[in-house]
Amino acid sequence: MMKNNKNPFLHMSLANWGDVKEHAYDIAILPWGAMEPHNYHLPYLTDCILSSEIASDAAELAFQQGVTSMVLPPVYFGSQNAGQWNKPFCVHTRSETQKAILLDIVTSLHGQGFRKMVIVNGHGGNSFKSYIRDLGMDFPDFKIAVVDWFAVLPKKGYFEADPDDHAGEQETSVMLHYHPELVSMERAGDGPTVRGKVAALDERVGWSPRHWDEVSKDTGIGDPKKSTAEKGKRYAEAVAGKIAQLLVELKAVD
Repeated sequence: MMKNNKNPFLHMSLANWGDVKEHAYDIAILPWGAMEPHNYHLPYLTDCILSSEIASDAAELAFQQGVTSMVLPPVYFGSQNAGQWNKPFCVHTRSETQKAILLDIVTSLHGQGFRKMVIVNGHGGNSFKSYIRDLGMDFPDFKIAVVDWFAVLPKKGYFEADPDDHAGEQETSVMLHYHPELVSMERAGDGPTVRGKVAALDERVGWSPRHWDEVSKDTGIGDPKKSTAEKGKRYAEAVAGKIAQLLVELKAVD
């Protein structure tokens, strides 16, 4: 899903071959999300929708600065935790599958002459670093950068809720900005956070996957009740501007 006021040749969901053959493209942008519950009020595909919209805005801003990008369709397959797997229609994708998808995309683009790609990630469970290092051995002339759009800028100063981890004020506000018709605020749970069984993990001394049923009662972490479209617009525009800057600088690098 994408707002229909975009330059069509910048977005694969809108472009046709007639558009594409008339433009030279500098960078491919790949949104990547997941299929998972987002509290009671946001779509399962929230991570895909928001990464696509942020990527699209960044592409539009970069185009104004001389960079022509193609925003590819989002990859829907994310990495999930226990406590999410049991929820209907939540799909967990193994690391081997994600790596294979990324390999096929890079192989295709490389064969077509492209040499730069930015992954705009919308799902906290996804991690691409090891895949990109491996691809760097096979495609040393193909540069990949990853952006977690939700972490480009600190939430403080934009949002009030703390903690605000999943389907909370940040994601809900940004969705209200882009697609208010997809938000059912009257159904939103409070996203109460329950401390885990190992305090040191909560304190980030170490890391282990969270069992989602143990840390959240409504699949959300963070109260979305203070979300507004205005907050989402301000944050999304600032993030898109930062990603556009990345695109401009990447184009200038050989």
